[in-house]
Amino acid sequence: MYEPIRTGPSGRSVHTPMAGTTSDFPHRSREEELDIQLAGHLAALLAVTGELRALAPSTDLDTAAERLAEQVARLGGGHAPARASVAAAREPSALHQRAHALAGRALVVAASRADTAAAILAAERMDAHAAAAQSEPQKFSGAAH
Repeated sequence: MYEPIRTGPSGRSVHTPMAGTTSDFPHRSREEELDIQLAGHLAALLAVTGELRALAPSTDLDTAAERLAEQVARLGGGHAPARASVAAAREPSALHQRAHALAGRALVVAASRADTAAAILAAERMDAHAAAAQSEPQKFSGAAH
């Protein structure tokens, strides 16, 4: 039937919308959100780069890892990114494809926030991983093609 309007501790109706009140949690700006996204994509790319370095060490991958770590630290307020240990070796071509995709995501975010250094690094990594993925021999699991 009819339920009377209840009031909360503030004396206001519990059914009154919260519009116009201040919240207790901090809000991030669009730029801060983009920084977090970009740092996440670059950190994931750094992890895949670490896996590739474990499979086939190279000075190119070493340099890329250093530059990626610098960018992640810059975006993370100076904190160095956590380095994960390589759990399981995957197919190098699959790792290069994953790294290419991550670099592409990083490039999109870097471009949207006008971060030239991160955009250049992401584009360079996309090119390097695209070339490496094409040069890796494809292994097929016995399926007829």
